[in-house]
Amino acid sequence: MQFNLKSTDPKSKARAGVITTDHGTIETPIFMPVGTVGTVKGVHQSELKNEINPDIILGNTYHLYLRPQTKILEAAGGLHKFMNWDRNILTDSGGYQVYSLSGRRKINEEGVKFKSHIDGSTHFFTPENVMEIQRTIGADIIMAFDECTPYPCDYGYAKQSMHMTHRWLKRCISHLEKVPVKYGYQQTFFPIVQGSTYKDLRKQSAEFIASVEAEGNAIGGLSVGEPAEELYAMTDVVCDILPEDKPRYLMGVGTPINILENIALGVDMFDCVMPTRNARNGMLFTAHGTINIKNKKWENDFSPIDEMGITYVDTLYSKAYLRHLFAAKEMLGKQIASIHNLGFYLWLTREARKHIIAGDFAQWKDTMVKQMNKRL
Repeated sequence: MQFNLKSTDPKSKARAGVITTDHGTIETPIFMPVGTVGTVKGVHQSELKNEINPDIILGNTYHLYLRPQTKILEAAGGLHKFMNWDRNILTDSGGYQVYSLSGRRKINEEGVKFKSHIDGSTHFFTPENVMEIQRTIGADIIMAFDECTPYPCDYGYAKQSMHMTHRWLKRCISHLEKVPVKYGYQQTFFPIVQGSTYKDLRKQSAEFIASVEAEGNAIGGLSVGEPAEELYAMTDVVCDILPEDKPRYLMGVGTPINILENIALGVDMFDCVMPTRNARNGMLFTAHGTINIKNKKWENDFSPIDEMGITYVDTLYSKAYLRHLFAAKEMLGKQIASIHNLGFYLWLTREARKHIIAGDFAQWKDTMVKQMNKRL
């Protein structure tokens, strides 16, 4: 993988860059649609590619390991071929999913023992076998196995967990050297900064992660319930330490406003289930604010879903029709809303990139934050 920094914004820490892998280029800043189990929920690959048009999507190690299972993925020739996606894929390590199974897992130095949410069967993740699983899935960018601490989190536990994540990182790196790639293209490994919402721990973790000299770095353990101010404060501390010549990936973030504010702090890559999850509940994100399409006020509104027309659904269907689909519990409503929201997220990061290159990102960002912070 290569990363070239193309431009920086004069009034913020925002950057525009290009990541190049064996599956093509990724222009940053970028939002990665989440394809947890080998599908971006509710969206055909043709719509994903031609309408939403992301350079990279995300898959989930924990979910893909359990279903369809790595033996199926290997027989298919990896996740790219299995889901017929010829662009980039990033896989997370499963650390966040294991964190979310708080009542069904036990963590120790060796790894994490957990019960499947599908059938209750017992499994064990270690830094070593998670590297093997990600080799078999075959993503272009793969993540270190880490522990994602909850919020709020006791300082002592956050410190202990951070050090264990660092020890696990060494094991990931050591084992990855012994496990060759499987499908004829390279994989890039990102370690993950932890430390909860404690500035000194975040600083310590970022320094350790930077010392590993990986090709890219991730910031984990945020967007787990902490206030936005804490999220921004931790990101700011970490981005000041992580090397400028490597991409920075903020995991699991977030709202359109969160994304713009973190781009301003120097983050290059984002993922979040919010655009699709909120879409399935009738919330649409737009440049002028959020719409709850289930509200009665849209019942007789025959204007386009979004006059900006970022994706074909925005002008093909009216607000009244989309509201009707939700009221009738038709699955098409969720599909339309998902395509709209994902299209908007990709438009937003690409527009941010244009303004970084033009040198007026900070001013544009402040205007957009005000506009988007409204309920329509």
